[in-house]
Amino acid sequence: MAILELKKVQKTFGTGRTKVEAMKETDFEAEKGELIAVIGPSGSGKSTFLTIAGGLQTPTDGEVMINGTALADLKEKKRAALRLKEVGFVLQASNLIPYLNVGQQMQLLDKVKKGNLQKEEAKELYQSLGIDHLIRNFPKDLSGGEKQRVAIAKALYTNPSIILADEPTASLDSDRAFEVMNMLKEITKEKQTATIVVTHDTRLIDDCDKVYKITDGKMELQERVYDTL
Repeated sequence: MAILELKKVQKTFGTGRTKVEAMKETDFEAEKGELIAVIGPSGSGKSTFLTIAGGLQTPTDGEVMINGTALADLKEKKRAALRLKEVGFVLQASNLIPYLNVGQQMQLLDKVKKGNLQKEEAKELYQSLGIDHLIRNFPKDLSGGEKQRVAIAKALYTNPSIILADEPTASLDSDRAFEVMNMLKEITKEKQTATIVVTHDTRLIDDCDKVYKITDGKMELQERVYDTL
C-alpha cells in the first residue's frame, strides 16, 4: 500500500473567465523508501500539489490518502493530528517561532507529539545540517540559509512517514544543497519514509527514484535515462 496516494485530484480557483486550473486531474503514488522529485517552472502548480498532498488545502475534486486514510473523511481536528503524526513539512517560509530559540523549537514538538528523535539522534541531525552551534540562537540571529536548515531539522525531528519539501535548498549554497539532498536520500532509505522534493534545480534530482514534471498544472512522470556502461 502506498504511503501517499492522490486519485484523480484536481484544484481550481475562481469561476467562469477567472477560473484557473492550478492542478489538472492527477494520479500519484509514493511508496516507502522512495525519494521523488517534482520539477517545473515557477507558477506551474508545484506548491499547490505539495500543499494538497500534505492536507494543507483540499482539492476541488479527487481523493488524497495517507497510509490508507482518506483526508476528506476526517474533520479538521483529526486531519491536523494526522498531519502532525505522519507529515514533515519543509516549506519555503521557514515558519520558525520568533520568540523560541532553535532548541526550544524542537522542545515544543516534544510537547505535542510523541516518538520524536532521541537526544543522540537529534544531535547527529543537527551536526549533519551544520546547526549544532546554533541551538541557543533565535530566528532573528539566523541567516536565510541557517533558517532553512533549522526548518529541515524540524521536519525530520518528528520521525514522519512522509517528508514534503518545497524548494528545501533554495537558500543554500551548492555544496550545502547537495549535502542536504544526500541526507534526505539517506533518511528516506534508512527510515523508509516517502520523501517528495519540489525543486526547480535539476542538478539535485540525479539520485531520485522518480521525477515528475509539472507544466501548467499537468503532472507527468518523466522517463529516466540510466548509464548502462
